Amino acid sequence: MTAPHNITPERVAALHAIRDRHRGDACATQAARLLDALETLQPIPTYEASRCLDLYDPRARKLNLVKAGHRILTAWRTVHTESGAPHRVGVYTLIRGEA
Repeated sequence: MTAPHNITPERVAALHAIRDRHRGDACATQAARLLDALETLQPIPTYEASRCLDLYDPRARKLNLVKAGHRILTAWRTVHTESGAPHRVGVYTLIRGEA
C-alpha cells in the first residue's frame, strides 16, 4: 500500500512544472495537464492529479481525453490518506500505439 503523502519531492516538482505549463481552470487546459503528465510521468494516480496537477475531478479530465481518442487504462490501488484511512484510487496509464 502506498500513501499519497509519500510522493517524492522530485515527482511533486515535475508535476508542478506540468501544472505551471498549462495554467488555467478550463476543462481543455486541465485535460492538457493530465495528458502532459501521462506522456512524461505515467502512471498517474488520481490523488496526484488532484493534489499536484490541480485537477478538481481527474475522472472527468480522463474522460475528455478518451473522447478525444486517447486510450487510457485505469488500474486500481488502495492507498492510505493522511488520516490513515484506506481508499481505492484509480491509476491512469496512457496506452500508446495501435489498438
